[in-house]
Amino acid sequence: MFSGKLKTVHFIGVGGTAMASVAAAMAEKGFVVTGSDLNVYPPMSTFLAERKIRVMNGYSEANLDFRPDLVVIGNAISRGNPEAESVLEHKLRYCSLPELLKEFFIRGRRSIVVAGTHGKTTTTSLLAWVFEHNGLKPSYLIGGVPENLGQGARFADGECFILEGDEYDTAFFDKRSKFLHYLPEAVIINNLEFDHADIFQDLEAVKKTFSHLVRIIPRNGLLLANGEDPNLPDLLAAAPCPVKRFGLSEASGVRALNLHLGATASGFEVEGYRFQLNLVGEFNVRNALAVVACARHFGLSNPQIQSAFDTFRGIKRRMEVRGVVGGVTLIDDFGHHPTAIRETLAGLRVKYPSQKIWAVFEPRSNSTRRNVFQHDLVAAFSRADVVVVAQVARLEQLAPAERLDPEKLMRDLKNSGRETNYLPDADAIVAHLVERTRAEDVIVVFSNGGFGGIHEKLLDQLARR
Repeated sequence: MFSGKLKTVHFIGVGGTAMASVAAAMAEKGFVVTGSDLNVYPPMSTFLAERKIRVMNGYSEANLDFRPDLVVIGNAISRGNPEAESVLEHKLRYCSLPELLKEFFIRGRRSIVVAGTHGKTTTTSLLAWVFEHNGLKPSYLIGGVPENLGQGARFADGECFILEGDEYDTAFFDKRSKFLHYLPEAVIINNLEFDHADIFQDLEAVKKTFSHLVRIIPRNGLLLANGEDPNLPDLLAAAPCPVKRFGLSEASGVRALNLHLGATASGFEVEGYRFQLNLVGEFNVRNALAVVACARHFGLSNPQIQSAFDTFRGIKRRMEVRGVVGGVTLIDDFGHHPTAIRETLAGLRVKYPSQKIWAVFEPRSNSTRRNVFQHDLVAAFSRADVVVVAQVARLEQLAPAERLDPEKLMRDLKNSGRETNYLPDADAIVAHLVERTRAEDVIVVFSNGGFGGIHEKLLDQLARR
């Protein structure tokens, strides 16, 4: 695919964080890079402009009149996109972003892939910071923005490339999971549950794609896995490489003992060495255990790892405090799977043991819009005092038998003892919260999208009341 001389590369869907970052990296390699997207806005528009990458607003066949040597088609692009159709009609050379990463940035490096249904972004960010803090200059690609690193992707000179391994499909023309392109030397699997109901039929289908990832680890590689996840034993038994388990039980080779789950930090011991982490919740202890096991495998010592832990400041949109106004604390969290919501609320209950916690949820993902989590969502909010749910996004696009039933969700939440409200949009929710919240209350907003600018609107209105 990449034989012959390449000079020009065009990115369809260049406004995404990963696409823009890789486009910039290709420009740094000396390629002439262009891109197209709908309404590219800051910070990515600024990022691309600073690197003199020409961005064409909107999709059009005319954007490809110059016949680029290679077209990179983003995961969000589907058939019917005029540029994608033109690529196929004119038989232009094209690839997905993961394919481009594999051939231009990963091949020849020591690739570390962090996978699993939950905790990928936090674990990848923490691992990248441990390597960076200790002078290893890793490349990384993360589906979030770590506070310490300031960006979600970097292409550096070190021998290691640390990637958040997403099981979502690669492109409209490649339905394999993205992580299958990443040439893993070491793989971390934090956990495995059913998710992405739009592309996986059931849990067995998710297991199958993870089994494909395990199969491509080389025999001199390493699989690090949650030793207590009930869905992982079959995968571990079939691994063609050494396997090391991490967790809290005796079955784990890297085991956390003497846990301390505090309001602002968590502590634990591994083989007599005390680690301290500025993150809360048992789930973050497990994330940190994976990092400890991986970093030690790549030659770092316990004190080196702890030194990085001391200075780790977290990730945007992962239990991120957006502000405290009039005594009300507003927290932003990317959680949209019931397990992620449950674990985040468990951590917040440790941090705010006696305060009223309002959980605001936007059912926006392709799974939470469906009824696959109809019952799980009720248990997920058990540690919240009040649950506010936004109108389910694009519900009319789903068959009636597939849809989440918001009225039933409200009834079940009320029957579980939660005060609940189902409101049409961000503005209605902001008005509701401004009227009813009091000093010392905590609001946590769960959404994997922009949610109508709810955070800025809420902070502004709280300041005005």
